[in-house]
Amino acid sequence: MERNLMKGNEALAEAAIRAGCKCFFGYPITPQTELAAYMAKRMHKAGGVFLQAESEIAAINMVLGAASTGVRAMTSSSSPGISLKSEGVSYIAGSDLPAVIINVERGGPGLGGIQPSQADYWQATKALGHGDFQLLVYAPASVQEMVDYVVKAFDRADKYRMPAMILADGLLGQMMEPVTFPEINPEAYDKSGWAANGHKMKREHHIINSLYLKPDELENSILERYKKYDIIKETETEAELYLTEDCDILVCAFGATARVVKSAVNDARAQGIKAGLFRPKTLWPFPVKEINEAAKNAKKLLSVEMSMGQMIDDIKLAINCSKPVEFFGRTGGVIPSPAEVLGEIKRMGGAL
Repeated sequence: MERNLMKGNEALAEAAIRAGCKCFFGYPITPQTELAAYMAKRMHKAGGVFLQAESEIAAINMVLGAASTGVRAMTSSSSPGISLKSEGVSYIAGSDLPAVIINVERGGPGLGGIQPSQADYWQATKALGHGDFQLLVYAPASVQEMVDYVVKAFDRADKYRMPAMILADGLLGQMMEPVTFPEINPEAYDKSGWAANGHKMKREHHIINSLYLKPDELENSILERYKKYDIIKETETEAELYLTEDCDILVCAFGATARVVKSAVNDARAQGIKAGLFRPKTLWPFPVKEINEAAKNAKKLLSVEMSMGQMIDDIKLAINCSKPVEFFGRTGGVIPSPAEVLGEIKRMGGAL
């Protein structure tokens, strides 16, 4: 396959177009603006629609409208912009519609800064909108994985009729790496049973709605949705296990931070410290089976994040608090260095 040197944001956009995205609605915000700019240049040539909305709120509701017709629709933004979209994401989930949302994270809270961050973990996995619902959350660690997971996000969103998110960050969005675009044949999920795309007086009307005025009906719709979530938790988890077979210290990290951690793990091994890396590729559902396999011989766990430790609770819950979990992180847009992580590993190794 041909390899292309591309910036992460532009690779995300190209992958979405090749995956069959027909409608993109967005609003510019650093550090993801190149994604929207690329879509503005390419979508009409690919037979799709690009529209820069008047706001993030408008953009996500345009996604809802387009997705209700059965076409593949997407939006992208960065942290505060995603916050503005959260109500619309809840409506999309409550209407059982497939859509893809990309968050190229920046530092926060508030307007924060434009440097990389992972501080939207809680938002993505726990509370991206009101009500009882989840969305699929993928955490790529390279430009190639961003390409691969955009394709998968569209596929799984269609399969399960729910929103899916790519949780990237400013580092991945701005870096350039060689990528390949595989031959993509968007899997054709039958949407004829629900899509509101014109009935021509030949079938019943399809109503796209998240409003239930009868409590029992709303409860039943949520219970049915959670049956689907149980299936997803059993079948859709993904993780990378690196040097975990005999590790004493299991370092947990996702996204761009995992690249830093892998360097530190290699340095630790060179110094005789048995460290390993657990990298969740799906943040929801969290890879429970995989982390327990990775941690089976570990004495301690360390979570390394570009946040104040938002993944720690999921790690502890996944292993039933059976082993101590420590934390090292940088926040506000500061990227941890391999030397800093190695220092933490050596400190923990000295206490074993």
